[in-house]
Amino acid sequence: MSDIFHQLGHLFLQSIPTVIFVFVLFVILDRLFFRPLSAVLKKRADATLGALARAREQAAAAESKTKEYEERFQAARQDVYRQREGERRVRLAEREAALQKARQQTEGMVQEAQARLAEEVAGVKAELQSACLPLAEMISQSLVGPESTTGGGGGARL
Repeated sequence: MSDIFHQLGHLFLQSIPTVIFVFVLFVILDRLFFRPLSAVLKKRADATLGALARAREQAAAAESKTKEYEERFQAARQDVYRQREGERRVRLAEREAALQKARQQTEGMVQEAQARLAEEVAGVKAELQSACLPLAEMISQSLVGPESTTGGGGGARL
C-alpha cells in the first residue's frame, strides 16, 4: 500500500507544475481575456438595457404627448362645434326675426287690403243704393205704366 502512496505522491509532484501552469494560464486568461470580455459584455448589457429603458421612456413620453394631442384635438373640435352651434343659433334667431318681420308686413298688407276692400264694398254698396232707386222706378214704370206714378187711377197693364 505504501507503494501506491509513493506512486501517488510521485504523480502529485509531477502534476504540480501542470497545476501551476493551469493556474497561471487561468490568471492570465482572466486578466487578459475574461475581464475585458466581461466588461464589454456588461457595457453591452448596460447599453442594451439603457437603450430599452430610454426606448420605454420615449414610448411613454410619446404616448403622453399623443394623449395630450388627442385631448387638445378633442377640445378644439368641441370648441368648433360650440362656435358652429352659436353661429347656427344666431342665424336661426336672424331667420326667426326676418320671418316675424315678414309676417308683420304680410299682416299689415292683409289688413290694408281688407280695409281697401271694405272701402270698395262700402263704395259699391253706396253706388248700388244710388243706382237701385232709379232702376226701381224704371222697373215699376215699365210694369205699371207711366200714369200710375203720377196719381192716375188706371189699372195695371199686362
